[in-house]
Amino acid sequence: MANLILNDGASLYYEEAGAGDPIIFIHGVWMSGKFFKEQVPFFQKGYRVLVPDLRAHGQSEHVHYGHTIANYANDLNQFITKLGLQNVTLVGWSMGAFVVWDYLRQFGDINIKATVIVDELASDFKWPDFEIGAFDMATLTSFMREIQSNQRGFLSGFIPLMFKGDLSEAELEWMLEETTKLPESIASAVLFDQSVVDYRSDLPNFNVPTLLCFGKEEKLIPVAAGEHLLEQLPNAKLQIFQNSCHCPFLEETANFNTSVDHFIKSL
Repeated sequence: MANLILNDGASLYYEEAGAGDPIIFIHGVWMSGKFFKEQVPFFQKGYRVLVPDLRAHGQSEHVHYGHTIANYANDLNQFITKLGLQNVTLVGWSMGAFVVWDYLRQFGDINIKATVIVDELASDFKWPDFEIGAFDMATLTSFMREIQSNQRGFLSGFIPLMFKGDLSEAELEWMLEETTKLPESIASAVLFDQSVVDYRSDLPNFNVPTLLCFGKEEKLIPVAAGEHLLEQLPNAKLQIFQNSCHCPFLEETANFNTSVDHFIKSL
């Protein structure tokens, strides 16, 4: 457990374990590094595992500025630079995928060995020419208002949509505890930015080896999103997790961990 001070003074919390080539797990919007609790014990046996809480998420300082995907990617660049990391594998889940892509767009892949993209679209927004997008403006507006007025109630309904199976009361409770650490003002601000970023035109420029991990259950993100990424990314492989929704790393932990490990070792 440690904290890294960013150039603008914000403090970023992260956990670290193991030794070897670095692997950084980047969580989704409103979430935290705790969602990767099943990955740390496995990967620390052969990698230097780093799990940051993004700006103001989880146990990071709740600063009320800098909440854009582009700035989260800048935070990631500072994280990699300040820790002197090389040969890095970036694992981006949900919004974390946008952070990975924005990092590649801004800073290139000079220190990056591979990327793993977990259940995300090239853009979450349902643009006129992107029908598989997750949100239209009416849905996004409704979500932002719910976050402002009924954060816990909204998340109590949203979190189960990330899973194919039913959550136990204890599982839902720890996830609610993590996601409600984020103040409502920040939660709605970053929701808007992460919902309207669009990386479709950038994907062909990302040559880094990429493993695409998608759950077959389509409550949030369709498998078609993974197929689209496979077509657009020049060096990608797609794996469908048959018994998962948005969180294959939690629903099919052993399969996810070994698949990512084999992918990295194959490079």
